[in-house]
Amino acid sequence: MTTLEGRTKSALLVIDVQNSVVGQAHDRDRIVATIAEVIDKARAAEVDVVWVQHSDDHMTIDSEGWQIVPELRRSVDEPVVRKTYGDSFEATDLEAVLAARQVGHLYVSGAQSDACIRATLHGALTRGYDTTLVSDAHTTEDLRPYGAPAPAEVIAHTNMYWEFTTAPGRTAGLVTAADIDFKP
Repeated sequence: MTTLEGRTKSALLVIDVQNSVVGQAHDRDRIVATIAEVIDKARAAEVDVVWVQHSDDHMTIDSEGWQIVPELRRSVDEPVVRKTYGDSFEATDLEAVLAARQVGHLYVSGAQSDACIRATLHGALTRGYDTTLVSDAHTTEDLRPYGAPAPAEVIAHTNMYWEFTTAPGRTAGLVTAADIDFKP
């Protein structure tokens, strides 16, 4: 139901699963293992996997913290989108990457639930994409010292509100890694 003409394919976004981003993330090892399972399912279904890497003054390109976590391996034919804003579309080539692959439906995984995941979900939906959050394949760090709820609550809240998000001509929703089915 995407509003993007001729975009019949799906892609999996793996957002910011980088050493510095998920180093202190809630339930890090389980979430990274779940993301690896979803990547394997996408590859088996011949669905594009698109990697997104954040950089800023504290996490510079090619630094150890900027690298994708060692548990995940990018195939050489899978694109990498470099970003400096929360929304993976903002000031990047993500739209061009997806358009070239005729993608109109995004599955979203990665970090952080309360920042780049949320920003990218909204950015995708407003740009016309059908957008599915993999509910058990995203995480965040503990930001309670700054007034945020506990990480498990942030993740649950992100899942809850995305499940009930709507937009004309587009779909938004959730799927678990176990239930994901990349077939059109």
